Order: sequence, then structure tokens, then C-alpha cells
Amino acid sequence: MIIEIFNFSSLLISLLLMSYLYIISIQPVKRAEKYGDKAWNDCKKLRSICGFLELISIINIILWIWFPLPIFATWIVNSNIFIGIIVAICIGVPCIIIMRKGVKDAGHETLSPSKDTEMYGGIYNYIRHPQTLGEFPLYVMFGFAVNSWFLVIISALFLVIYVPIMIHYEEKDLIRRFGKKYREYQKRTGALFPKLRIKR
Repeated sequence: MIIEIFNFSSLLISLLLMSYLYIISIQPVKRAEKYGDKAWNDCKKLRSICGFLELISIINIILWIWFPLPIFATWIVNSNIFIGIIVAICIGVPCIIIMRKGVKDAGHETLSPSKDTEMYGGIYNYIRHPQTLGEFPLYVMFGFAVNSWFLVIISALFLVIYVPIMIHYEEKDLIRRFGKKYREYQKRTGALFPKLRIKR
């Protein structure tokens, strides 16, 4: 029981800490106003820390296979574990494709924000946050992969609560950075899904 509690506690702590630090890391312009140009490098370091915390949380989810909290151990997706794996693949494949495209089109800015970076093209012409759309649903994917409704529900709640908050703070900083150009971009481009353009 001690290992199970420790594993779940580690999952929650790593997720919460990652969420907090990532929001700080996506506001380099705001931080530069207070700390100067070193804020850009600080944000790069924070993103590396977030990547490590994300890895820890994924390891905790995988360990759930062997160390679930007893009270939720019976909350399985299906008695046939391959059902959960199939659902996970259906979620994971498109998410990974979108995330990789977003990372490619954002270039070094993904991990190393720079004040010299221009607004991105490629997939960003259609949605403003492809990396978010591709990355965060992977937590739901892992929940299905380890056959746990509890982890699926926790991951879905995390997405619904955290993603809008993260987008809000990131876009406030992007407006500071790009000004009117980004506001116009917001109007014509969907945050997570392409906007329907009605021809008149």
C-alpha cells in the first residue's frame, strides 16, 4: 500500500509542478520586463525541467499497472486489456502526428524561446496550439493503455481544467510579443481546431 500511495503522490506532484513551471516558461516577455534578457534563458531551463517532470508522471502512470491504488484497482476499462490498448493507439497516433508537426514548424522555439523568433507557419496557419493538441491528450492515451478508468478520468479533468488556463497565459505573452499581428492571427485561426470559414 505504501508503494501505491507513493506512486500516485508522485504522479500528482509531478503533474502539478510541471503545470505551474510550464505556465511560467511560456511567458518570457512578461518575465523579461522584470528580469531582463536572462528571462529567455530561464524559460528554456524551465522547459527542460518540465520535460523531466512529464517523464516522471508518465513513469508513474506506467507503474500503475503493478501498483494501482487499491480503491481504484477495479476501475478497469475492459477485462480484455487489448481493448484499452486499441483505444490508446487510436488516440495516440493522430496526437503524435500533430505534435511532431507542431514541433517541426515551431523549430527551436519549442524548447528554447527566443525574442528573435517570428510567428510560425505550417500547421500554425490552421491552429494556434498544435503541440498542446498533440501532447496533452497523450495522458488520456496512457490511461487507456494501462487499462484504468480512474487515470482516464483524472487525465481528462486535467486537460479540461489546465489547457484553457495555459493557453490564456501563453497568448497574453504572445500578444505582448507580437502585438496587433497576433490579435489578427487569433481572429482568423482556431486555438485547438481550425475555424470554419464560411464563403459568402
